[in-house]
Amino acid sequence: MLTETNATLWPSLVTASALLLYFIVTINVGRARFKYKVSPPQVTGNPDFERVLRVQQNTVEQMILFLPSLWLFAQFISPIWASAIGAVWIIGRILFAWGYYQAAEKRAVGFGISTLATLTLLGGSFTGIIMSLLKA
Repeated sequence: MLTETNATLWPSLVTASALLLYFIVTINVGRARFKYKVSPPQVTGNPDFERVLRVQQNTVEQMILFLPSLWLFAQFISPIWASAIGAVWIIGRILFAWGYYQAAEKRAVGFGISTLATLTLLGGSFTGIIMSLLKA
């Protein structure tokens, strides 16, 4: 059984894992700059570099929705379920990056998985919050 003290351990692990994933895709941008000879502040020129950059940009865009949704779901529904859905989000983002690095059209499956996870967390958050308000 989760106690107040350890209830946030799993969502914390998912948060740290998401941040690690973001750090890795950010490092990949630097590596791609060197590999494809795209000097800062340039962000265009080589399509292979541009795909790596888009993975990083899209990941940070998605994290803005994902992280608050993860924590709200954990607070109002379940930290364990939030963590499981959050792990699915991370897997989706890995698949997104892996596919996008190869070709833009290969990003769809990973994008779909991570978007569905985010929408599940967000919808669950609203449900939990509204249910809590109705009980108050």
